[in-house]
Amino acid sequence: MNRSERMRNVTYDIRGPIAAEAGRMEAQGISIIKLNTGNPAAFGFVPPPDFPDILRAQQQLNAAYSDSKGLLRAREAIAAYETSVGVPNVDAERVFTGNGVSELISLSMQALLNEGDEVLIPSPDYPLWTAAVRLYAGKAVHYICDEEAEWTPDLAAMRKLITGRTKAIVVINPNNPTGAVYPRAILQGICDIAREHKLLLLSDEIYDRVLMDKEVHTPLASLAPDLPVITYNGLSKSHQLCGYRCGWMAVTGRQADLDDYLEGLTVLASMRLCSNVPAQSVIPAALADPHYAKQYLAPGGRLHRQREIAVEGINAINGLSAVKPKAAMYMFPKMNLKHIHDDEKFVLDFLREKHVLLTHGRGYHWAAPDHFRLVYLPEPNVIADVMTRLGDFLDGYKQ
Repeated sequence: MNRSERMRNVTYDIRGPIAAEAGRMEAQGISIIKLNTGNPAAFGFVPPPDFPDILRAQQQLNAAYSDSKGLLRAREAIAAYETSVGVPNVDAERVFTGNGVSELISLSMQALLNEGDEVLIPSPDYPLWTAAVRLYAGKAVHYICDEEAEWTPDLAAMRKLITGRTKAIVVINPNNPTGAVYPRAILQGICDIAREHKLLLLSDEIYDRVLMDKEVHTPLASLAPDLPVITYNGLSKSHQLCGYRCGWMAVTGRQADLDDYLEGLTVLASMRLCSNVPAQSVIPAALADPHYAKQYLAPGGRLHRQREIAVEGINAINGLSAVKPKAAMYMFPKMNLKHIHDDEKFVLDFLREKHVLLTHGRGYHWAAPDHFRLVYLPEPNVIADVMTRLGDFLDGYKQ
């Protein structure tokens, strides 16, 4: 049996062949430091302690299917949260819960795309976006984010990529894999392009509450009340609840522009019956304290300290450099090393020799083989150890 033809160009290298090699090494008894996935609870970040009690108290209610869009009280809490951060005209009837944002990305692409339709996606991207577009017969067109401008999108280059087949623009802000937070002017420019070409905006904002250095996040939909916008968010990162698979999307814009598309989304949501009901049940409590992670993010907080060690460590290694991330839990270092011409081989060789799992930059649809993504979730002493291993490995490494 062969996979379908539409799967041929679908990849997800964060959990791809190199991660599988790490699994084989672990099966042989080798301890691996896994810096390929943003999984806070796996590194000792603590979810809200009262959530198990909430689940137990609602055990009987949570055993039943919910409405296909989600529990009404959860959707009302989401609508209230999005309204509180400046998103206009959020209606609980246009909020959909999902088994993580990942499922909702797939649903929204499936409802949107005809064969050959184009979607603009950042480079580097979170690779699920490109995979979903390709899976549903669309064409992923990557616009460049400029490393010299702190990884913000190049608006002039983006504008040149639009054709008659372009349907939507994906914005990932705060950004994974770079940790960038986009200025308001950049976001306004993206809205202007979407307005001019009548495009749907897809705004992945899962890290909007994982900000450092007094950064301020501007919701894209807050700048575009007249445009169709889907805002994606959830509890995986802000409340350390990755395993709960608790995400949502809020669809905003003029109702008349959205009726047919919303009907398609509703059919798809109904076909999967509903998302995880116990996870939905904790949304109101979580959003009553949306900034639960703030103790980790302030100066002296654990995630803040780990970022500082990682940035200092990378920039101290000959041939490496990194733009300091302002949000999330990732950095996207550059390898200024002429003797490395294959980033995937570099990551695999580093894994085998030093037992640290990274993800190569081309796995994020960055064209050149000169970057990798590093997750800085482990304890500060582990991050420092990784920097030592990386420096030792690169000293004399050639391909």
